[in-house]
Amino acid sequence: MSHSVNFARGSHLSRRAVLRGAGVTMALPWMTAMDRVFARETKPAQPKRFVAMTLGLGLLGENLNPTESGRGYELSPYLKPLSHLRDRFTVVSGSSHPEVFGGHRAEASILTANPAGASGKARNTVSVDQYMAKYLGMETRFPSLVLSSNGSESPSYTEGGAMIPAENSPSALFRQLFINDSETDRKQKAARAQQGQSIMDLVAEDTKRLSRKLGAGDRQRLDSYLTSVRDLENRLAESEAWANRPKPEVDMPIPKDIGNRNDFIGRQRLMNDMIRLAVQTDSTRFITYHLGGSGGVVPLEGVEEGYHSLSHHGLDEDKLAQLHLVEAEIIRAWGDFLDALNSVEEQGQTLLDQTTVFLTSNLGNASNHSNRNMPVLLAGGQFNHGQHLAFDQKNNYPLPNLYVSVLQQMGLPVDQFMTSTGTMTGLDFRS
Repeated sequence: MSHSVNFARGSHLSRRAVLRGAGVTMALPWMTAMDRVFARETKPAQPKRFVAMTLGLGLLGENLNPTESGRGYELSPYLKPLSHLRDRFTVVSGSSHPEVFGGHRAEASILTANPAGASGKARNTVSVDQYMAKYLGMETRFPSLVLSSNGSESPSYTEGGAMIPAENSPSALFRQLFINDSETDRKQKAARAQQGQSIMDLVAEDTKRLSRKLGAGDRQRLDSYLTSVRDLENRLAESEAWANRPKPEVDMPIPKDIGNRNDFIGRQRLMNDMIRLAVQTDSTRFITYHLGGSGGVVPLEGVEEGYHSLSHHGLDEDKLAQLHLVEAEIIRAWGDFLDALNSVEEQGQTLLDQTTVFLTSNLGNASNHSNRNMPVLLAGGQFNHGQHLAFDQKNNYPLPNLYVSVLQQMGLPVDQFMTSTGTMTGLDFRS
C-alpha cells in the first residue's frame, strides 16, 4: 500500500498532516511548512530579502572604519561618498569568526562561520544564505542565487557542506532570470521534477518500513530524515509549477559580459545591475555575490600594479595609495547599488527597506592573511542603522551574532548560528 500525506494550500503541510502506509499512520511534528499555512490566512507580509557580497581580498580597515564609535562618527575616507546613505547602513569593526583561521582558505567560512578552511580538511556546514533559502526560499522561482565576479568559487554551502558553484556571467544570469524556455525545455523540466517526486516517494516508503525495526533514538533520527525528504519533495513540486510559468519581463536588453577579467569594478557594477533586477522582479530573495581577487591591473587611473599584489602591500606607501583607489571604487559601487534599491518603491516602501545588504571579507588584513577584524558593512532591511559598532580589535566580537540578528529580522526563530553567543549587541530593529 502506498503512503499519502495530507496537505493544505497546495504543497504546504496542514497542522493535521500524517504519513500513511502499510497499515501505519504517523503524525508529523510541527514544521515550518505548517507555519506558512497559517501565516497565509492573514494579509501577506512584505517580502524580506538578503544580499551578501563577499570580498576575497579584504578592505583596509583604517580607510573603512570610522575613528569614533556610535552615531556621531566622522565618515571614513571610503564612506564619504556614501554620506547621503549614512542612516541606511551600519559599520561594524572588531569582529570576526571565532576559531576561523587559514588566510585565503577561510573564504569557505565567510558565511558559515565554521573553521573548515583552517586545515583544509574539516567538513563545512550550511551558509547563512542557504539556511534562509531552505526555510524561506520556496516563494520565488529561484530559492537563491549564487554569483561571482570570476570563476565558480563561492562562500555558499549546502547543509551537507558542499560548495554551491557560482554563476559569473551576467548575460547567462539574465537568460536564466528573464528569457523563457522553449515549450520542449519546459516539458523536460516539468518531467524531471515529476520524476524526482516519484523518487522521493519511494525513499519515504522504504524508510517507513525500516522504522518498525528501529529503537526510539533511531526512529527519531529517521523522522528527521523523513522531514528533510518531504521538504525536498515540496521544492520539487514548486519546481514543476515554476517550469510552466512565464518569466518576468524587464525593459533591458541582454547585457554584454565584460571580457577583461581585470575590470573588477566594471564587472561588479554589471552584476549589481542583475542582482537589482532579480530582487525587483522577486525572482529570488536570497543572493550571494563573491567578488574574488583579480590578479591583474584594475583599469583605474593611477593604478599600475595588480590588485592581488596591491592587497599584499607590506605597508609600501605606493601600493597602499593604489589599493586605496581600487577599494574606494568598490565601496562607491556598493553605495550605488544601495541607491538603486532605494530608488524603487514596492508596497509603500523601497527595495532597500526590504533588502538586508551585507558586505564583508574573510580577510581583515590581506597583507598578512589575517582573518581577524573582518570588514563589515550592513545596510537596509529593518535595522536601526546610522552607527559604528566598534568592538575590541584585540579580543574580537563574534560576527556570527550578526547572522543571528539577520535571521531573526527575516522572521526565523533562531537564537544561535555556529559560534554565536546571541544577537549582535547594539544592532536593533527599527521601531
